[in-house]
Amino acid sequence: MRHHLLTGMLIVLALGLSACGSKPRLEGDQPEENVSSEKMEARKRASIRMQLAIDYYKQGQQKVALEEIRQALLITPDLVDAYSVRALIFMESGEKQLAEENFLYALKLSPGNSDIENNYGWFLCLNGREKQGLVYLDKVIKDPAYATPGKALNNAGLCSLRLKDPLGAERYFLQGLREDPASPAINANLAKILFDRGEYSQARFYINRVLKFDVLAADVLWLAIRIEKKMGDEGAVSGLATQLRRRHPNSKEYSLYQRGVFNE
Repeated sequence: MRHHLLTGMLIVLALGLSACGSKPRLEGDQPEENVSSEKMEARKRASIRMQLAIDYYKQGQQKVALEEIRQALLITPDLVDAYSVRALIFMESGEKQLAEENFLYALKLSPGNSDIENNYGWFLCLNGREKQGLVYLDKVIKDPAYATPGKALNNAGLCSLRLKDPLGAERYFLQGLREDPASPAINANLAKILFDRGEYSQARFYINRVLKFDVLAADVLWLAIRIEKKMGDEGAVSGLATQLRRRHPNSKEYSLYQRGVFNE
């Protein structure tokens, strides 16, 4: 049985620093003691550049974001977040080698940084190195100081699905819900596993949690439609299809609905 990833859900929720990571902690926000006033001022300027870079990145203006990062590194060459964010930009643009070089350099500057390790682990999972990626993600999950373990657990679950290990993925997602019960991404991904396994009532329970959110990706609405179809609730199917048409009229999911193809 195939287990498709709910990639659209991840993209919708990520907004900035991905399904895979947390907002970088800008070094200029936490000046070290005994640093010269000149160095502190430089780090503040670099921090401003980095905040601009993140804002441009969130808006999809990658070239402008990269230029802001370049300017930040001219001011402070060892700025960890510059390499971390640049890695994410290269990752999204498909420049794998440059992405990995920046991830590794960021980790060299900041060993054990769980935010970066989470992002790098997900990068590895996306590029056919799932087992290596899970090593990084498992390390992040075990870090008691990591502020958002649900994100790493969701990434680890998706990574397990790429390894065709739905039971392992389910364990990660369930643990993720213990950390973040309201996570739309984890609830949606768990619903997909249960749907594929034929546990439609349980799948409906988790997808209904996701439907409480106003921003819904096409693949999530499509999953909800398919669940209700299996449950025999044509009224719910019709209502969800209306949302799918209104929000994503040109999506492949709406095309499948129009053709009545519910089992692909």
